Amino acid sequence: MSGPSTYQPQNKVLQWIEKRLPIGGLIHSSFIAYPTPRNLNYWWTFGGILSFMLGVQIITGIVLTMHYTPHVDLAFKSVEASMRDVNYGWLLRYLHANGAAMFFLAVYIHMLRGIYYGSYKEPREVLWILGVIIYGLMMATGFMGYVLVWGQMSFWAATVITNLFSALPGIGEPIVSWLWGGYAVGNPTLNRFYSLHYLLPFVIAGAVVLHVWALHVTGQNNPAGIEPKSDKDTVPFTPYATVKDGFFMVCFCIVLAWFVFYIPNFLGHPDNYIPANPAVTPTHIVPEWYYLPFYAILRAIPDKLLGVGALGASIVVLAFLPWLDTSKVRSARYRPLFRQFFWLFVIVCVALGWLGTKPPEGLSVLLSRILTVYYFAFFLIILPLLGIFEKTKPLPNSISESVLGAKA
Repeated sequence: MSGPSTYQPQNKVLQWIEKRLPIGGLIHSSFIAYPTPRNLNYWWTFGGILSFMLGVQIITGIVLTMHYTPHVDLAFKSVEASMRDVNYGWLLRYLHANGAAMFFLAVYIHMLRGIYYGSYKEPREVLWILGVIIYGLMMATGFMGYVLVWGQMSFWAATVITNLFSALPGIGEPIVSWLWGGYAVGNPTLNRFYSLHYLLPFVIAGAVVLHVWALHVTGQNNPAGIEPKSDKDTVPFTPYATVKDGFFMVCFCIVLAWFVFYIPNFLGHPDNYIPANPAVTPTHIVPEWYYLPFYAILRAIPDKLLGVGALGASIVVLAFLPWLDTSKVRSARYRPLFRQFFWLFVIVCVALGWLGTKPPEGLSVLLSRILTVYYFAFFLIILPLLGIFEKTKPLPNSISESVLGAKA
């Protein structure tokens, strides 16, 4: 049986603490007795994986800052020295760099799972919006961390991205001047990014606490997209969910370890092993892979202001998904048309990422524009219309029925 906490410490010291600060009961009710839908699959393990990866990034980041020098003349050398002269510095650096990539991979899977199973629908709107806020903070943190290396690609990526704010009428130039701390990307810019990169992970951690709190208030969604109706529909979080989460977390760490120990620079760019040089522009400036779809959207539009607007809108539109999707059915299992449009959307996102690596010319620009139109049409046209015209499959009466039906 799963349900409210029945935590009763046997130790007298713990009993004394529990009467004054019932933290043991909170942990027990949140992570042991918490009722979890019995039909959750492995796509639901990525929430735990993301919490683990956030911890990895914060711990490795704190240690790396102890050996980093935020100065344009010393930053690149300090990164290289930390890898060669610090005990296991190479491991910390590669864990942090590849951990960021795996962090974004996990969050993209987590978000796509939420879209596929309708985890943003009532009553989980605030839960979803907090997730979008966390994603935005991750993007800002990741970008600033990439700049700290102060290689060629880092420097020019900072120059290009910060310059985008200049497109905003009235406030653009003051924002760029503040980010730069002067009239070009330089030492004040590096110091600002260093400070913010150190601070934002703790802001993300606070937002994650709110995210988990909102999850425990509304309860978890599930593959059937229906709410639990009885104790038969749920199981205790521990051991059922924790064992599943733990197993898949180990599998995820094996993949991370493969990148760290065997191909640590596979996801990086060779130009970033060249010290930053404002006098030499790289042939083709590209951001990290997890920004490439949005970079392709930005370059697909010839007007700078409209391009920046499209870039921002491509992220902001995610926050309005609970209201843009008008269907009463949550899970794509019972939405055959939505399922087809969803997988086409996934293909479009991957294709935009690939186009983001290409020079902005000829056929690449044309394809980027076509795919950008579908990206926005999915949210602003397809989802609202599907809620009106789509004929959905009948829903099971309960989670237990959906599980037994699947076995049958």
